[in-house]
Amino acid sequence: MTNRKTAAVILAAGMGTRMKSTLPKVLHPLAGRPMILNLLETVGALEPEEVVVVVGDEFGELSEAVAPYPVAVQKERLGTGHAVLMAREHLGGFDGDVFVLFGADPLIRPETLDHMLDVRDSEIDPAVVVLGFHAANPGAYGRLITTEDGALEAIIEAKDASPDQLDITLCNSGVMLIDGKVLFALLDRIGNDNAKGEYYLTDIVALARGDGLKCAFVEGDEEELHGVDSRVDLAMAEMIMQDRLRTRAMENGATLSDPGSVFFSFDTVLGTDVTVGPNVVFGPGVTVADGAVINAFCHLEGAQVAAGATVGPFARLRPGALLGAGAKVGNFVEVKNAMLHSGAKVSHLSYIGDAEVGEGANIGAGTITCNYDGFFKSKTVIGKGAFIGSNTALVAPVTVGEGAVIGAGSTIARDVEADALAVTRADHRQIEGWAKANRDKKNAQKAKQGNKKKD
Repeated sequence: MTNRKTAAVILAAGMGTRMKSTLPKVLHPLAGRPMILNLLETVGALEPEEVVVVVGDEFGELSEAVAPYPVAVQKERLGTGHAVLMAREHLGGFDGDVFVLFGADPLIRPETLDHMLDVRDSEIDPAVVVLGFHAANPGAYGRLITTEDGALEAIIEAKDASPDQLDITLCNSGVMLIDGKVLFALLDRIGNDNAKGEYYLTDIVALARGDGLKCAFVEGDEEELHGVDSRVDLAMAEMIMQDRLRTRAMENGATLSDPGSVFFSFDTVLGTDVTVGPNVVFGPGVTVADGAVINAFCHLEGAQVAAGATVGPFARLRPGALLGAGAKVGNFVEVKNAMLHSGAKVSHLSYIGDAEVGEGANIGAGTITCNYDGFFKSKTVIGKGAFIGSNTALVAPVTVGEGAVIGAGSTIARDVEADALAVTRADHRQIEGWAKANRDKKNAQKAKQGNKKKD
């Protein structure tokens, strides 16, 4: 990457009608966050001096989503060239290199943008660098017309192309890098004498060539230039992004037993020697430390799993779940806003919410921390080494002391002292012969009803 000043204009004013949604297209999620934020992260890696997002005047929520980056409003949608002009207020005096990118192209890699900067900084000194790609099915893509020496001569829209030009597979992605010193002078001269009456950014190549300026292109990968215009496109982008995240996780030392069934968020962090079983979903905000095991069919979001801990199968860690080293959350256990200290175990069929479970404590099956009274949420504290018997309800706020034992089937609504036994079980009663007598009585009644029906 060069040391020249860099800026970026992100075009995000499109209505996205093919999405059939009230949500702006670029706010649809990709790997757990709005797709435009993936692109902004890529641009941010270049450390640009300026970034401007062009939005429509009805997209207030989009302006909030891209903050702190400033927005420029395109009130009339008159084409891509017109959209870039909306950034003049922010970039009118900028004399560095200006990227023009599209908010619905969230898969572009920083390395590709670096390559464009290198070409812009080369001896060729092109005023415009266009990002192209070889398409398997060029279809309606604009074609890049190049010279014998590899320069970019023109961009021809498919509808205007000759049969020979349509045979060209080198297509226009729409992404450009333009010399800021000439950007707005060229944009001001773009006309709208075309079928749609729009100002096309692609015309900037012909204008630059007409001024004796050089134009160049670089090739990107078709997959990374996949744009999102429909729900089908979004699903394809998600697939591509998930494959990238899975590969990154494995390259960094995690084992995925069935990679294609594991779904990551953009910020998932897995340590070395982490093992992830099939059909695991990582929502945003999850960190799993070295050597931890996430078994099959688990869902984690906003959770931290320490080294050597075990989760699942069929477990759910909700936001605020913190598992200490060697802790265990077993099958059909839900943990929310709770800390399980090292070695604590909640092995099956339990809900632990708004709680702190001490080191080495053991929570029996069917235990519930009753944290909500219909108005307020309260905390349960379970001390180090405590044992909670199966089918226990802990009514918060309540504290179970270190080493205490709670008998199975208890409802605990008062604090329990350390090393004490607490039991709220009803007294055992036994009536000799009651079951047989009851069966004989019921069978006689049933037989009598049967005889009446026959009569």
